[in-house]
Amino acid sequence: MDILDRKPYNHAIHTSPANDLRLVKSDIPEIQPHECLVHVRATGICGSDVHFWKHGHIGDMVVTGDNGLGHESAGVVLKVGKDVTRFKPGDRVAMECGVPCSKPTCYFCRTGQYNACPDVVFFSTPPHHGTLRRYHVHPEAWLHHIPDNISFEEGALLEPLTVALAGIDRSGLRLADPLVICGAGPIGLVTLLAANAAGAEPIVITDLDEGRLAKAKEIVPRVRPVKVTREDTPKALAGRIVETLGQEAKLVIECTGVESSIHAGIYSTRFGGSVFVIGVGKDFQTIPFMHLSAKEIDLRWQYRYHDIYPKAIGLVAAGIIDLKPLVSHRFALEDGIKAFETASNPASKAIKVQILDD
Repeated sequence: MDILDRKPYNHAIHTSPANDLRLVKSDIPEIQPHECLVHVRATGICGSDVHFWKHGHIGDMVVTGDNGLGHESAGVVLKVGKDVTRFKPGDRVAMECGVPCSKPTCYFCRTGQYNACPDVVFFSTPPHHGTLRRYHVHPEAWLHHIPDNISFEEGALLEPLTVALAGIDRSGLRLADPLVICGAGPIGLVTLLAANAAGAEPIVITDLDEGRLAKAKEIVPRVRPVKVTREDTPKALAGRIVETLGQEAKLVIECTGVESSIHAGIYSTRFGGSVFVIGVGKDFQTIPFMHLSAKEIDLRWQYRYHDIYPKAIGLVAAGIIDLKPLVSHRFALEDGIKAFETASNPASKAIKVQILDD
């Protein structure tokens, strides 16, 4: 029996300005000539999904109506539009969820910086519904084939991996660079995997949670963990980081967005080094301005990614990066609310929570 006959309802997880979370049921969408209908088999819960649910906004991106969540997804093509040439029913795909305007008049699309397109449709970012649903319509141009040796769970994890790989690229990490990664959450851990593959040495990773530090040691045994306490001052924490690293860092990749963690990273950096912030934090923060200036430390940032999915797929398919250990909890789509409760509860010790649909 066809999946559309077995499961005729398009379940999805939505939030709203009331900061609620609901399992909704809608019709199966129709496809346009350039689109594919995808049965979404795996979706990871991102910290931004939890943030939109709990807080209703990230910076200027505000939940103003009913909003579907999810943007870390992989699945199977069920139908293709009449103009689709690269995919057929049955193809296994990962979804790149930032769809730019691609107009020839758009400077950022024309120059390859499509992550900066002002008219981008990023699924799950208000007002656009996300991919955490059973059936999702996606433009052909922003689907990526995944080989049979990449599971749907790994296919969904390609999205956070692209974030980490974009950070590795933009930060200029080179072989044998002494590196500090602040934060051992999902982005910190995929950054660790990417930095390990890129040849950073030595590597320190920090976190408040001993379980996450243990996971970091499990996936990259040579990493040197530093346990953070809430009583640490940034300078005191930086001292322990430098002692554990054996030197000041040439590069710090900050994956939490927490002000005190950014400060500790800055104080851990050598003269002429750089601090690269991936984490999302408060709208306004203070920085140790004169310390940065006197040590010529570059403070840099990242907004999403571009042109990274093929690289991520190649690294995972070749076995250079193993994403499988990152999935700590799995839930059926119908249990999506419980999945979000688990992902947002520190007591659950979740690394990456995924919602699956067979």
